[in-house]
Amino acid sequence: MTATQGDTRRSILDAAQRIMSRKGFAAVGINEVLSGAGVPKGSFYHYFNSKDAFGEAMMRSYFTDYLADMDRVLAEPGRSSAQRLLNYWQSWRETQSVDDCQGKCLAVKLGAEVSDLSESMRLALKEGTTAIVDRLERSITAGQEDGSLSVDDDARTTAQVLYDMWLGASVMAKIHRDIGALDTSMTVTRRLLSL
Repeated sequence: MTATQGDTRRSILDAAQRIMSRKGFAAVGINEVLSGAGVPKGSFYHYFNSKDAFGEAMMRSYFTDYLADMDRVLAEPGRSSAQRLLNYWQSWRETQSVDDCQGKCLAVKLGAEVSDLSESMRLALKEGTTAIVDRLERSITAGQEDGSLSVDDDARTTAQVLYDMWLGASVMAKIHRDIGALDTSMTVTRRLLSL
């Protein structure tokens, strides 16, 4: 794939993420995505074999970017592991409470919808969310080692519980159009990490 083809493919994926974070997967047509990317109609199948393959590529692209951002937050110099984790959760709260609680997390927006529509998209979601929990587990372990936090359960279980709680709170924030569930999650997170 040439650089221009790669740039065009990336533009399509970026446009899709922006549009689908607001509308969902099934509600968005390919032409809307191509228009949002400034790509001529009819060229979609030059870059993707099917809408399913496109959806999988979009999820993988999203998680690549998300995990890179997460890695930056969790490696911030001059901070304890506990503070890095709190900064991550604070960032989550801010990104999920924008636009009247519409949020920007595709795992929140598309998780339930595409898991029933596409096995390849479900697997991309599973891999991406597992990678998030892996990073949380490593950060919790590092916090236990540097003494900045402690947990009653093992690091993996705590990481999974925290991620599940924040994902659920994001859904509730969308349902209620109120960030109270995210604030509660922050309070419970501090309690679980003994901060």
